[in-house]
Amino acid sequence: MDLVLNHTSDQHPWFLESSSSTDNPKKDWYIWHHGRPGSPPRPPTNWMGALGGRAWEWEPARSQFYLHSFAREQPDVNWRNPELREAMYDVIRFWLDLGVDGFRLDIVNWFVHDDQFRDNPYKLGRRPYDMQHHVYDRNHAENIDVMREIRSVVDTYSGRMTIGEVYTEPPGDAELAIQYYDRGKGLHMAFNFAFLYCPWSAACFARSIEQWESLLNPDGLWPNYTLSNHDQPRAISRYAKSDETGARARVTAALLLTVRGTPFLYYGEEIGMHDTKIPRSRLQDPVGKRYWPFNPGRDPARTPMQWDDTLNAGFTTGKPWLPVNENYREINAAAQEEDAFSLLNWYRQLLRLRRRCAALQQGDYRACAGTKDVLVYERVLEDDRLLILLNFAGSKRSVLLPESNGWRVLLEHPGDHETSLAGSDVVLEPYAVIIAESITAL
Repeated sequence: MDLVLNHTSDQHPWFLESSSSTDNPKKDWYIWHHGRPGSPPRPPTNWMGALGGRAWEWEPARSQFYLHSFAREQPDVNWRNPELREAMYDVIRFWLDLGVDGFRLDIVNWFVHDDQFRDNPYKLGRRPYDMQHHVYDRNHAENIDVMREIRSVVDTYSGRMTIGEVYTEPPGDAELAIQYYDRGKGLHMAFNFAFLYCPWSAACFARSIEQWESLLNPDGLWPNYTLSNHDQPRAISRYAKSDETGARARVTAALLLTVRGTPFLYYGEEIGMHDTKIPRSRLQDPVGKRYWPFNPGRDPARTPMQWDDTLNAGFTTGKPWLPVNENYREINAAAQEEDAFSLLNWYRQLLRLRRRCAALQQGDYRACAGTKDVLVYERVLEDDRLLILLNFAGSKRSVLLPESNGWRVLLEHPGDHETSLAGSDVVLEPYAVIIAESITAL
């Protein structure tokens, strides 16, 4: 379950009480400040809201500013207040008691801010928020203490988990993300955006995986990977290349479902949904509304799921909150159900293989010699060795095979090698995917 603990609505009973006066029981449940001297008073810092505008809003009832790291309707709670913390932990227990398996925790690196209210230093950027180094309004060391406490609450329930969104701008920051694991005492997992931000490059993905592995391995921590989410352009749109787009989607699917760790799939990824051009009049995202036409915001990746070729792609008979992509008659789940060679059925083949092969679920990651265009690695569990070959090039590439008694092909696209790989090297077709198991000596 997605759980947002950084802020509440400004209509929440907690905030209505907190904002009513300076002497109520919840007066410190949010972050309040008198501001800098002036007439009228000026915001206490230069911090900007991530969705646009300043991060401070004046509240006449208290004659103070409140902090909102995102929209002004989303006031930040004060995680330094012990009563607020306990109230949040009760929220967590409420959902765990109902049986949820765990939480995707929103923007965990924003919970605690600089208590001296220092200004962020400036830098070059495209929009005001990007023109600051965010050293004081996020990534505070006390965030890790909060994650440790959240973990202790969740761990009182059997078989539950947490994963945190540690937001970073491109090119990402794996070393920041690893801090939220806190050597096994913090969150069970944290998203590493360095992988999501990789360009279409086998070498970049190889470096990102190997760095993540090197940070996780000393403490035996568990990785996770994703290529799309509700805040980023869809992977298939980022990596699109005319008539090669579908082939590239198969390569990224194989990468995501064979690398060591927990894969996270964004809805529609399995059928190749694309970003959608949204008319200005239909925009919902505050980022898009504020910065249109220079920034379309996040709406293009949030359009309705494309179930079939009926009205509104079968999502609703009413008016959807965002327009459906015009390609829904060709790209939809129902059409791909009937096509044995569709992207949807490629995902299903990969998932069936993953369920069948313990090495893909639990095996170690072992990098192999590849090329700038070919990513090669093994998944190893005791005597089981699985080899994964991914050609990121739109033309044939040759690559050396790791030493073995031979390799039996389990799954490939396109299908040219029949049942085995022979010799010391192999020629891969454009955008080829091969998954093979080592043949054990008799």
